[in-house]
Amino acid sequence: MADDSVRMERLWAPWRLEYVVAPNGSPAPQSAPFELLPGADPECFLCRAAAGQADRENLVVDRHSRAICLLNRFPYNNGHLLVAPLAHHGRLDELAAEEHLALVDAIRRMTAVLERLMNPDGFNVGLNLGRVAGAGVPGHLHWHIVPRWNGDVNFMAALAGTRVIPQSLEAAWELLTEALAET
Repeated sequence: MADDSVRMERLWAPWRLEYVVAPNGSPAPQSAPFELLPGADPECFLCRAAAGQADRENLVVDRHSRAICLLNRFPYNNGHLLVAPLAHHGRLDELAAEEHLALVDAIRRMTAVLERLMNPDGFNVGLNLGRVAGAGVPGHLHWHIVPRWNGDVNFMAALAGTRVIPQSLEAAWELLTEALAET
């Protein structure tokens, strides 16, 4: 009799092949020549998308004077968007107040559009700062908007039925209470 506690499920995600075979996991550069914005990094797919060329090829769905919105080429869920400044900034303190406001407004607008079009039950909206925090493009800030539905699955829980928490609750409590007591 087969052990039902260990099953192998197959996840079919052909759009991820480009991610697997591309150097450093980055999308392939645009095929046609294009002119970048001042200060842009030609290796950065967000800078190439911000250049205003080949919106369909770059999956750009919306752009404004300071922000760009595009579909994530390697989504966690359908409707997964990236919202980025047009300028190549890798740190929050590099954003001008107007850029920050434009990005928050773009996130607000795009969640409303996704809500209307896809009827999700909620959203994950987040920013990964630095490669160790999960930033695949640490040199160009970008927020993720991930629509979520009741019953969808997420990362390790989907693959192994496991959540990885590297610190015990007791150790975290001690760390936090000690730090708070010092202030």
